[in-house]
This record gives sequence, structure tokens and C-alpha cells, in this order.
Amino acid sequence: MRHHCQIAVGPAVFRVGSDWRAPITQLQSLYSHYPKAEGQVPDFTVRLEAQRWWRRFVRPSVHISGDYMLPDASPLPLAQGLLAAEMAMNLQMAMGWRRHLLLHASAVERDGKVLVMTGLSGSGKSTLSAILADNGWRFFADEFALLGMEDGHIYPFPRLVSLKNSAIPAMEHVIDDKRRFGPLLKDTPKGDIRHLIPPRSAVKAMGKSAPPVLLLYPSFGKAKQIREVAPTENFLRLTQASTNYVALGEPAFQALTHFVQSVPAFAIDYANADEAMALIADLWPEGAA
Repeated sequence: MRHHCQIAVGPAVFRVGSDWRAPITQLQSLYSHYPKAEGQVPDFTVRLEAQRWWRRFVRPSVHISGDYMLPDASPLPLAQGLLAAEMAMNLQMAMGWRRHLLLHASAVERDGKVLVMTGLSGSGKSTLSAILADNGWRFFADEFALLGMEDGHIYPFPRLVSLKNSAIPAMEHVIDDKRRFGPLLKDTPKGDIRHLIPPRSAVKAMGKSAPPVLLLYPSFGKAKQIREVAPTENFLRLTQASTNYVALGEPAFQALTHFVQSVPAFAIDYANADEAMALIADLWPEGAA
């Protein structure tokens, strides 16, 4: 393709090609302090292209393709090319990654132990992981937590944090360094979106895994409450939160069984970030900190 770059995040390398310069320039800027991946053999190829040649110039729209694609996916306007690239990278991981069990989750680490947070879109897990990463925790992941099928560790995959709607001004108030924010993408299919660059320390240490000790199902905007999640319910919900559980077969079953049996799980409701932080402090296993 006319324009391209390579991005290494955790164990994965992406080659992103585009018919337009703008999305590549934005990616190179936001991932500028990640390891240089030029010359490495990529795990996945992403293409941002026009479905018709004239769509490069007249009402330019970005169609997502690559090693894996969704033929019926609607194209995005060029102004949302960065979002198209991030969505395409997520798609490649979701459909093609086989080295780890993927969990749709955020994760942070403190003192060598990992907190995993999973739930539906809008539950607040991305915002919580970003807040914790700004308060002494190591940022591990936003979109996917990578569970090792042999050692049970969580492996870092510190992509950009995707902030949505009300989470954007909340994090703009918390983060002093405005250079860590990407452009504001308004009126996307997911609402307003702005990407946040993880702390440099998280990127520098993204080759270091750690064992999980706590799993949370956060739910933002509700009265403060804690509920323990039973192992059977937890196992079912995590299989639904994994994009490659079925493809990986028995090793995934064994890894997830061990995870559920060894990591306590709780559902937490909270009205604001301060309540969530207090709940996490209460639930963090004694001796893990």
C-alpha cells in the first residue's frame, strides 16, 4: 500500500498499510515510544483502503481489511481513520491470535501481581485501568488480557486506552500531560472516542508477565456494592469474554479452569472513581501488595 508502518505491542507485531498518509502519521505519533518494529516479520497485516479508487478523493471512506476481515463491516470516514486502524488491529488479534487465551479485559499490575477487569462496553474497565496506571500501578492491557496457557500468567498487551464519551473529560481532568491524548474523534459508531497513550514505564516493561490474583466485573453508575462471583458463573462469563477459547480447545479449557479456581472474582458497582478505588483496595488480596 502507499503508506505503511509497523507497530510492536507486547508479543504481537502489526504491519498497517493505508491508502492515505493521515492514519499512518497518527499511529506513528501515538506509538512513537513503542519498540521499533521495522524489519520484523509481522504477525498480522492490516489494510485501510478505499473500496473504489475514487473513494480516495471523493468523500474518502476507510474500509478495513487484512489477514482477517468482516466483509459486511461498514467503512468509516477518513477523519476516523485512526479508529479504523485500532479496530482492525483488534480484529486481527480476536480472530487470529493463538499463543495465549484472549480475555476481553483490562489489566494492571502492582508488586508483581495482576488485577484483571472484564465486563461489557461502558462498564468502566478502561477508565479504571487508566486511573490506576496513573496511581502507581503498571498498565497491562485495555482491550485484551493475554492469559498464558502453561504458566497461568497475564502477559502485557499495552495498546492505547480507548476512552469513550464521559470518560474523556474525566481522564482529561486527571492526566496532566496532554501530549498523551490522541485526537478527539466525534460521532463514531461508538460515540465520541479519544485514545490515551499508556505511561512509558508500561511500554518499557511490556515483556514482563505476572500472575493474576484478582478478577473484577466493574459496573459504573450504580450504588456501591460488592458481590462474589461463583466459579461456575465466572467460568461461563469468561468463555463468553474470550474470542479464541473455542479455537484453542482443551488447553484453553485447562487454563481457564485453573484461572477460575485460583483467582477470586467479584462484581463491583460504583458511582465514581473514588468509590471504585476504595473497593479495589478492600478486595486486593492480603499479602499481594
